[in-house]
Amino acid sequence: MSSQEPWFVKFKPYQGNLDQNPVQIDEYLPAGKSVVLGLQHAFAMFGATVLAPLLMGFDPNLTIFITGFGTILFFLITGGRLPSYLGSSFAFIAAVAAATGYNGIGANPNLALALGGTVVCGIIYALIGLVVMRTGTAWIEKLMPPIVTGAIVMIIGLNLAPVTIKGVSGNGFDTWMAVLTILSISAVAVFTKGMLRRLLLLVGLCVAYFAYFIFANVLGWGKPIDFTPIAQAAWFGLPTFHTPVFEANAILLIAPVALILVAENLGHFKAVSAMTGRNLSPYMGRGFFADGVCTTMSASIGGTGMTTYAENIGVMAVTKVYSTTVFVVAGIFAILLGLSPKFGAVIHTIPVALLGGASIVVFGLITVAGAKIWIDNRVDFSQNSTLIIAAVSLIMGAGNFSLHIGSFDLGGIGTATLAAIVLNLLLNRDKTTLNQTDATEHNDKNIQPFSPQS
Repeated sequence: MSSQEPWFVKFKPYQGNLDQNPVQIDEYLPAGKSVVLGLQHAFAMFGATVLAPLLMGFDPNLTIFITGFGTILFFLITGGRLPSYLGSSFAFIAAVAAATGYNGIGANPNLALALGGTVVCGIIYALIGLVVMRTGTAWIEKLMPPIVTGAIVMIIGLNLAPVTIKGVSGNGFDTWMAVLTILSISAVAVFTKGMLRRLLLLVGLCVAYFAYFIFANVLGWGKPIDFTPIAQAAWFGLPTFHTPVFEANAILLIAPVALILVAENLGHFKAVSAMTGRNLSPYMGRGFFADGVCTTMSASIGGTGMTTYAENIGVMAVTKVYSTTVFVVAGIFAILLGLSPKFGAVIHTIPVALLGGASIVVFGLITVAGAKIWIDNRVDFSQNSTLIIAAVSLIMGAGNFSLHIGSFDLGGIGTATLAAIVLNLLLNRDKTTLNQTDATEHNDKNIQPFSPQS
């Protein structure tokens, strides 16, 4: 990146044929087409961005509202050079649960502690972004090669599994409704195509919600859904904001998620770079910094940590429209949606059993996404060093093995992440476990329709 280069990309109108030619980052479409494409991106992020705060006991209405602002702020900080939607990150779920003792039901009573830890996490992530802006990404790729990043992603899913299963085992009706939710989401994922498939969480939950209503409200087999709060809620109004509380142990548990966000977004930016045919490496530091700033901003008023969304990368892969201006439109849609308390009331009527079933799918997909990182990057498991890094960190994460430093608790994910990084530095000092260039090219061509934000 030249020091003389302007901060903002110089936009120009798109002159090609949408059926034949991609829309590049620095091109913009007419207002009508931009609105339609922006709405499509808003729908693509919707399912995961609503589910993540619900699983942490955050307000999904507020989160949707903040992700709209975050996406627009990301556009401004990156100079419109990185097409991305910032949604709520699943990487924080286990750390938040460990820091707050949240049981997955209703509002999180210790939400303020989670917010404080997330604010600090965002600051650390933003500082990493500033360093990358100065030094480049080579040191990050050396610190966290695919054997490490794959393990970290898998650790998140495995660490959350026991709590998720316990949450849907309260009674027989809830267990079967969780199974029905899994089947609904799976059917959408496998038997539908196009945009409908990308909305698998949203559509699957809607199908399961309707079935739950029939079984519980009509047939009386389970606890009925109470629609009274929806009728009482206003159509328009500001969401409720919250203030963070800074407590050392919660910070220590949540702050290490910054490393996971770095690994995740590094892969996302590389994927977008491959799709667009543009070298985006000089701007990755801006992307990290922007995501960190937006995460801190979000948590400062009650929202979740944020990350770039693979769902929206998948939409770009299908539409071939990479214009960053479209994401500004998507952000505006999210802000408007977040200003409706009635929408928030609808979200809060979703039964716990359905959220549990969706969680099983999401956390399972997160785990598989980690394994896919290994496969796509051709990680060599004939090496003993590679086997040890994966084996030790995965079992630590799955078993919630936690190191204590004085009165501080690193938590299962923090300990396992640290173990993967340290073992890699100790055991792979003089060699690499993959051909980085070939692996990156191979990985960038394999974007999945759904990859929950880990």
